Formats: sequence, structure tokens, C-alpha cells
Amino acid sequence: MSNNGSLTEWLAQIKELKQQLADSIKECQAADKSAAHWRQLYNTEAQQRRIESQLAQEQIETLKAQLQQLQQDGFQLKSDQLETVSSIDQNVEQLQTLEELRATLKSVMAERDRLIDALKTEQANHTETRENLTVVISDTVEQLAKERKSEPSQVEEVTVRESTPSAESTPSPDLPSFDNEG
Repeated sequence: MSNNGSLTEWLAQIKELKQQLADSIKECQAADKSAAHWRQLYNTEAQQRRIESQLAQEQIETLKAQLQQLQQDGFQLKSDQLETVSSIDQNVEQLQTLEELRATLKSVMAERDRLIDALKTEQANHTETRENLTVVISDTVEQLAKERKSEPSQVEEVTVRESTPSAESTPSPDLPSFDNEG
């Protein structure tokens, strides 16, 4: 029985070793599968980074070419702009203290604000003048149409209703009379 007992033990050990071997093979296959998955993710990410790097390099080259083109085309100031810049440089160089610089800056900013206000006023006056002229033209066309309907062959002059613009706006220009040429 000792032979049978030892044979049974060996068979049990062989069976156990086979099971451990099968488990190890499964673990190895799972590790290989996981490694292949991670390798694929890495390769995909690396490919994306290579493409991004290539695109960035192309963009850098394009920007360099544009910069070079701008420099060649004369990214230079026109002569009147050069005179203005030169004048500004001279004025700035004459300033000796920070207080002088501040005072000059305040003056320039006040002038800028005044010019902005003047521009807004001019734009408002322009809009009002345009509206007034549109009304005058509309009234003239209506009056002309009425005159033609009432006396088709005798219309020689059309009276235009005068629009009185405000004192700040540009005065209305003299409008020509419409003669019946038909």
C-alpha cells in the first residue's frame, strides 16, 4: 500500500502542478493581453503626439515665412508716420521727470477724450442731417407725385416743405427745383 499511497500522492501532486501550470498560463496570457492593450494605447498616443508635433512645426514654419514676408514687404512706417513718431520721440525725450510724463499723459488722454466726444457729436449731426435730407427727399417725391396727378401738363416747380434742423446740425443745402420736362 505504500506504493499505492505514494503513487496517489504523486498523482495528486502532478494534478496540482498541472492546475498551477494552467493557472500560470492563464495569468501569462492575461498579462500578455493587457500588455498588448497598453502597447496599443501607447502607440496611438505616440502617433497623436507625432501628428500634433508635425502640425505645430508646420505652423511655426508658416508663421516664420509670414514674418519674413512682412519684413521683406516693408513693415516700415510711411514717411508721414515716421515724422509723427520722430516728433513723439523728441517730445518724450524732453520730459525730465515722472511728473512731467504724467502731466503730458493726462493732457494727451484729455485731448483723446475731447476728440472722441467731437467725433460722436459729428456722427450724431451726420445722422440727423441724413434723416432730415431723407425726409425732404421723401416729401419732395410725394409733392411731385401729387402735382403730377392733379395737373400733369402744368407742373413747373415743386415747393419743398422746409425741415428745420437744430442749431448744432449742419444747415440744409439749397435744393434745386424740379422742372417738368415731359
